[in-house]
Amino acid sequence: MKKVIEKNPLITRILDTVPGKRIFGIYRFLPIFFVLGAALEFSMINWTVGETNFYRVYKKRQALDRLEEKDH
Repeated sequence: MKKVIEKNPLITRILDTVPGKRIFGIYRFLPIFFVLGAALEFSMINWTVGETNFYRVYKKRQALDRLEEKDH
């Protein structure tokens, strides 16, 4: 049996406002997600909480992992 998915007319109207549906289809949303990913990356680099941000924690964890590998 097939499931029938009801379409929400409000969401459909909002999605249809994005241009390029006929030419690009679902791929017309890629630039939006690209910009959102770049904004997330920018925030992880530049926003600090206290004295720490994502990349400082990541670099510290990598250094600790390398030291643990060296000991074993």
